Amino acid sequence: MSDNILTGSIPSTIGNLTNLVTLYLHINNLSGPIPEEIGYLKNMADLGMSDNILTGSIPSTIRNLTNLVTLNLYNNKLSGSIPKEIGYLKHIVELDMSDNILTGSIPSTIGNLTNHLTNLVTLNLYNNKLSGPIPKEIGNLKNMVELGMYPNILTGSIPSAIGNVTNLVTLYLNNNNLSGPIPEEIGYLKNMADLEMSDNILTGSIPSAIGNLTNLVTLYLHSNKLSGPIPKEIGNLKNMADLKITDNILAGSIPSTLGNLTNLVTLQLYNNNLSGPIPEEIGNLKNMADLEMSYNHLNGAIPASLGDLKKLAFLTLSHNQLSGPIPKSWSNCTYLTSVYIQGNQLSGNMSEDFGVCPNLTYINLSHNYLFGELSPTWAKCKSLTSLKFSGNLISGKIPPEFGQLIQLALFDLSSNLLVGEIPKELGSLTALYNMSLNGNQLSGRIPSEMGKLSNLEIVDLSANKLSGSIPEQLEDCSKLHSLNLSRNHLNGSIPFQIGNLAELQIMLDLSFNMLTGEISPQLQKLHMLEILNLSHNKLSGSIPSSLENMLSLTSIDLSYNNLVGSLPNSKAFQQGTFLGNKGLCGKAQGLQPCNSKPINNGEPKKRHNVIILIILPLLSTLFLLLLVFGISSFFWVRTRNAEGQRNERNKDLFSIWNWDGCISYEDIIEATKDFDDRYCIGEGGYGRVYKAYLPTGQTVAVKQLHKLEDGEQIDQRSFRNEVRALTEIRHRNVVKLYGFCSHRRCMFLIYEYIERGNLANILSSDEGAMELDWVKRVNIIKAVAHSLSYMHHDCDPPIVHRDISSKNVLLDSEFEAHVSDFGTARILMPDSSNWTEFAGTRGYVAPELAYTMRVTEKCDVYSFGVLALEVIMGRHPGDIISSLLTSSSEVGQNLRVKDVLDPRLPNPEDQVGNEVFLAVSMALACINANPQTRPPMQHISGKFSARTPSFPKPFHTIEMSQLMEFQV
Repeated sequence: MSDNILTGSIPSTIGNLTNLVTLYLHINNLSGPIPEEIGYLKNMADLGMSDNILTGSIPSTIRNLTNLVTLNLYNNKLSGSIPKEIGYLKHIVELDMSDNILTGSIPSTIGNLTNHLTNLVTLNLYNNKLSGPIPKEIGNLKNMVELGMYPNILTGSIPSAIGNVTNLVTLYLNNNNLSGPIPEEIGYLKNMADLEMSDNILTGSIPSAIGNLTNLVTLYLHSNKLSGPIPKEIGNLKNMADLKITDNILAGSIPSTLGNLTNLVTLQLYNNNLSGPIPEEIGNLKNMADLEMSYNHLNGAIPASLGDLKKLAFLTLSHNQLSGPIPKSWSNCTYLTSVYIQGNQLSGNMSEDFGVCPNLTYINLSHNYLFGELSPTWAKCKSLTSLKFSGNLISGKIPPEFGQLIQLALFDLSSNLLVGEIPKELGSLTALYNMSLNGNQLSGRIPSEMGKLSNLEIVDLSANKLSGSIPEQLEDCSKLHSLNLSRNHLNGSIPFQIGNLAELQIMLDLSFNMLTGEISPQLQKLHMLEILNLSHNKLSGSIPSSLENMLSLTSIDLSYNNLVGSLPNSKAFQQGTFLGNKGLCGKAQGLQPCNSKPINNGEPKKRHNVIILIILPLLSTLFLLLLVFGISSFFWVRTRNAEGQRNERNKDLFSIWNWDGCISYEDIIEATKDFDDRYCIGEGGYGRVYKAYLPTGQTVAVKQLHKLEDGEQIDQRSFRNEVRALTEIRHRNVVKLYGFCSHRRCMFLIYEYIERGNLANILSSDEGAMELDWVKRVNIIKAVAHSLSYMHHDCDPPIVHRDISSKNVLLDSEFEAHVSDFGTARILMPDSSNWTEFAGTRGYVAPELAYTMRVTEKCDVYSFGVLALEVIMGRHPGDIISSLLTSSSEVGQNLRVKDVLDPRLPNPEDQVGNEVFLAVSMALACINANPQTRPPMQHISGKFSARTPSFPKPFHTIEMSQLMEFQV
């Protein structure tokens, strides 16, 4: 009865068919529990109930089916634990319980599924919520061929008994919480073809015995904490096609024996501590398509042998210490699509012909020491969408031939030595959204042809020698978000057409030019603009009072002009900078109040005498006070030093107390019993969190930073980040910081206690998830949106959280959300580059951080989008994100909203359904791969506060692709 549309539950009368040998009910819509009476079918050999919506636990009566050979229960909604009675099925050959919501540990009785005739060959338990260790009895299943246990939440070490299962061909242990070393016994699995242990917390070195697995085709060890060198024995794996060891702490050099892996297609070694040169033997890997070695400490020259990798499509060598020229032999790599070599010490002449790569879509050679002129040959790479050569020593003119790159979306030649005019031919780049030519010596006028670039979002031509007026045609760049023309020689007035750039929301910077005339009232139409800088020009007249309607402004600088009159009456103008305008008045710093009277300059001699009579006694008194204070301090210091170690703890620094200093170090120590494990309620990368009942009767959460062996704190910067960020924030949806202790022996922070804990744990529990109905879930999403909007747009300077995830959202007793854990937060200083090291939680980090470490609010926006989808789905969206963003993905095109909603809740209806749809549509806008197209959090927050739109189509028909097109 497979491949039908049967509904309802499996009747208990099925138990009457006692002679039944085969029962296939898979691929239906059967629901409800598996009946206990299934245990009466003692002759059953093949039982298939997969691809239904069965619920409840697996009945223990399964033990009676001792003749079972295959049992397939995958892709249901079965819960509870795997019954230990499963061990009675000694004739079982195939057991598949994957894609359910099974919990508890894997029973040790699983090791009983063996006898002298048969043995379990296939065991699939993946995509469940199984916990606890892998039982060592797994080693009894010596005929096992396929073992899948990903992703679960298994803990403990990988048992060495796994080495007994010598027939294993596939072993999937990835995406768990397994720890400890990879056992040496793994080397006994000589039939292994696919070994995946990624996304765990495995430590120690990669055992050299791995070189015995000569049939291995796929080896995934990425995203662990493996250390030590890559063993040279890995060169024995000559059938290897896919090797990923990224995101570990591997050290030492890359072994030359990797050159033996001539079948290798993918080699990923990025995000480690590897050093030394790239071995010349890498050129032997003639089938290589994907080579990634970024974020290591590799040095020396790029080997010319890389030019022999004629099938190479994806190459990342960025953020190392590589030097020397880019090999000319690369002209042979005609299949290259993406090249990332930024952040090295490469030199060489850009004038030389790099060859033509017809498939090249992305190239980044930024932040090296490349010199010479740009070759027009680059224009023959017709597929280029991103070209980034910033931060080099490139000279000469921009070739007009670059105007032929009609697919180009990102064009960055900033911080070089380019001269001459901006070619008018660049006006043909109609796909361009980012043009960054700042920090060069470009001269001449800004070409009016730039007005043809209707998709431009970011223009930065600052710090050049551009002259002439600002072209009025820029108003046709209607999608502009940021325009920076500062530090040039531009003259004339500010075109009133600038006010028509309604999407200009990040920056308008025209400072350090020679602009004249008055400020146009049309600028008031830039109602989303955040930063306005017109300083160091020759602007005159008054500031139009209508500019006070620019409510989004967070920074304004009109200093050093010839402006007169009073300031507009708004917060931004009261906090702005207006120095050097002699005729201005208002409430801003450095200006005279508009109603102030001129100072009387008469009788100077009398006034001087009065001043002397006042100042001399004050100076004498101050000298005496300093003398007394100095003597007192001397004796106080001697007294304090004499107290010694006994009172050292009392020197702890406390701050920001709401209790007027009545809480002491000893109160915290007593409340947590000196940070006893009994009071620990959570642990993160930087510290452990404890629940503490204070003498005041209040309950607080205390986060103690981890210590190293020498007693030093693991990350004082994290501590300072969190204190600094939380002292700037006052928002109901951000966890409150009550105080902190900063001492060389102990550092901790004290927060308000949030009763229900983090959102991730609640969603992972069926009981907790059921409590989170659709109204509560939408409110959680709204609360996080409001808090991020506050941090990005209402804090000055803005604060970026950098680690928005379900683990860092806490719920109080009323299910209201509070954003927590600001250890990686970054305060965006306007005069800083805001580049930093990688931070965040895997699965929530914006994709652009794979190739740039520049922190912007858009990083938080992406993380918010992932979090919002997780709240709606009840689980992390995972690969669904890439499916939705890939136009060729059949899954992404046909996926309906009802298919991604958390199945543990009934479908939302009426107004609640509309709010859920709005949340999903905004989440989809936030996960856009292009950061510039993600909406600002202020916009998202505003949408949640406005009236929710109605979706015209019936609930069950709406597809995700339709919500992606919905205008948010």
